[in-house]
Amino acid sequence: MTENSVSADQQRLIDIFHPHAMQKIQEARKGNIRFAHYTTADAAMNIIKTKKFWMRKASCMNDYLEVKHGIDCLAEAYNGEAGTQLQEILNKICVGIADEVVSLFDSWIPNFVTNTYIACFSEHWAEDDTHGRLSMWRAYSESTGVALVLNNEPFLASDGPPGVYSSPVSYLDDVSFKHELQRVIEGIKDNEDFLRVQGQETVLGAVFNVFKFAVVCTKHRGFMEEREWRAIYMPLMEQSPHLEKSIEIVNGAPQPIYQFRLENMPNIGYTGIEIPEFLSKIIIGPTKYPAATFEAFATLLDGAGVKDPESRIHITDIPLRL
Repeated sequence: MTENSVSADQQRLIDIFHPHAMQKIQEARKGNIRFAHYTTADAAMNIIKTKKFWMRKASCMNDYLEVKHGIDCLAEAYNGEAGTQLQEILNKICVGIADEVVSLFDSWIPNFVTNTYIACFSEHWAEDDTHGRLSMWRAYSESTGVALVLNNEPFLASDGPPGVYSSPVSYLDDVSFKHELQRVIEGIKDNEDFLRVQGQETVLGAVFNVFKFAVVCTKHRGFMEEREWRAIYMPLMEQSPHLEKSIEIVNGAPQPIYQFRLENMPNIGYTGIEIPEFLSKIIIGPTKYPAATFEAFATLLDGAGVKDPESRIHITDIPLRL
C-alpha cells in the first residue's frame, strides 16, 4: 500500500502492518514492473481524450462478490487462533483496544461494498509487451480491446492525492489469509515497545487499515493470473479534491463514479501522472479493424501531446474469437 507523504515512523507502521503489500511494492520497484489497464477501445479513447480515469463502485464491478470474500476470510481468521493471538498482543500494548477495533470495523462494513470506488490495473511484465495476456483480452476487451500500459511511478510514489491509495491485490483462501495475518501479528510482537509509544489512537487506526485493505484487496485464488493492483477511494472515510463525482451510463445502467484527473500535482510532489509521461505504450488487442484502430489512437495521442505517437502503439496478432 502506498501512502501519502510518510514520515519515518509512519513508514515503520506500514512495514509492520502491511508486509505483503510492501513486499509487492519492493518487487515492482526492483523489477521496474509497469501496469496495464485492459479495457474496451471506447473506454481507452475516453481516458485519453478527457485525461481522466474512472473509479467505479465495488458493488458495480463484474466480480463484486470478492469484497464478501475478503470479509469472510477476515472473519474466519479473526474468530480462530490467529485472531486470539492478535487480540492478546493488541490488549497488551493498549488495554481494551481489541474491542475498539472490532466496534469501529463493524460500523464500516456496509460501506466497504457500497461506498468503495476502485480502478483496476494488472502487473505488466516485459514478456507481455507483444501480445498482452489472453485471459485479460477475453475478460475485458469485448470486440475491440486495448491495454493502456502505464509507467509505475504514480503507483509506487510515497506522495499522492489525499484519500486515494494504490495497493496490490492478495489472492488468498482461508488458510493463506491466516498465514498473512500471522505475518502481521509477528510484526506487532517484534515492535511492541515502538507501538506502545505511538499511542492507542495510532495503533487503532493502523489495525483498522489492515482490516480495511484485507476486505477490499483480497480476491479468490482463482483470479491470481490477473496480477491485479487497485487504486482505491472511500469518499465517506476521506475525501479528495482531486476527484470529481459524476453520473455515467455503464452497460446501460446509470451509476455514480469518481473521475481521477491525470494531472501532475507538483505542490505535493506527485508527478509522472500526465499522459505523455504516464503512458508507456498502447497494445491493441484482437479486432477486425487493427489499422483503423491504430490510426485513431495515434491521432488521439498526438492531441494529448505525445511525441511520435505511432512508436507507442503495438498491434497484437492473437487470432482470438471474442
